[in-house]
Amino acid sequence: MTPEDELEDVLSQPPEPLAADLAALDGEVVILGASGKMGPTLVKLLVRGDRAAGVTRRVVAVARFAEGLPQPASGVEYLAADLLDPNQVRALPTAANVLYLVGHKFGTTADPARTWAINTAVPALVADRYRDARLVVFSTGNVYPPSAPSGGGPTESDLTGPVGDYAQSALAREHLFRFYAARHRTPLAILRINYAIEPRYGVLREIGDRVFAGLPVDLSMGWVNVIWQRDANAVAIRALRQAAVPPVTFNLTGAIVSVRSIAEGFGRRLGRQVTFTGIEDDLALLSNPARCVEAFGPLPVTLDEMLDRVAAWIAAGGVSLGKPTHFAERAGRF
Repeated sequence: MTPEDELEDVLSQPPEPLAADLAALDGEVVILGASGKMGPTLVKLLVRGDRAAGVTRRVVAVARFAEGLPQPASGVEYLAADLLDPNQVRALPTAANVLYLVGHKFGTTADPARTWAINTAVPALVADRYRDARLVVFSTGNVYPPSAPSGGGPTESDLTGPVGDYAQSALAREHLFRFYAARHRTPLAILRINYAIEPRYGVLREIGDRVFAGLPVDLSMGWVNVIWQRDANAVAIRALRQAAVPPVTFNLTGAIVSVRSIAEGFGRRLGRQVTFTGIEDDLALLSNPARCVEAFGPLPVTLDEMLDRVAAWIAAGGVSLGKPTHFAERAGRF
């Protein structure tokens, strides 16, 4: 087994609460946006969770492009569909449960029209097609305005304040799903995520890479929330049972942590002297995860465990997906 195979196994190991929720979940599952950074391991996690629960169900994974289809997983049907094409959306398999991971972020500055099309036109088509399903929709913490870490981050009931085309279109995506959910009385859960991480990409990998290379770490975005990707995917699947009329929203993330402390943690683990550039701004892009913790319980993987795993991966020369998060971006340009 290769190191990546071992990592995929770790990222798709179902926690006990997931199996319990899947045992109580009826019907098929369609996953829209099954390629990308989170989709492939979410598919595997779902299949393994069903197996642990003793459940057999139809699982369909849909990617927007054929070349984006992940490696086949046992018990999964894979489809490619242009989700901007109404005919192809109407032809998608019927399902009782839909996980929606579709979104467009990077490249927005160069082509904002495409970002708005994917983040608003596709939700309208999907919400109408799956009016009779339970829907779990990924959104982003970028819909919130910057806030002070001392305040614990915005809650789901706080005012939004998206900066830039990506964040604005992401909030529009939420509103479209809510509109159609109200129109058709569709059970809906919205997950505002920031930031999912694993050793091949994410905020921790980016900071760890700079520490390992002896490069200064930028402190201009001084605080972040992070969540282990397996834990984020597990909550997303479990949220199918939380989908409700009217919709429920969760900040899908972990506790607030300082970028300085993350860098220093990597310095200790990687045996490197840590240097910094810039100073911490009073405000950062943050979220308060209290409602999510109340609904789903504490996150199994702690920050120290994440730092251990990512540091070990970097030290061993583990591959990177080469997809920077731009987490330090303050003007909404992606």
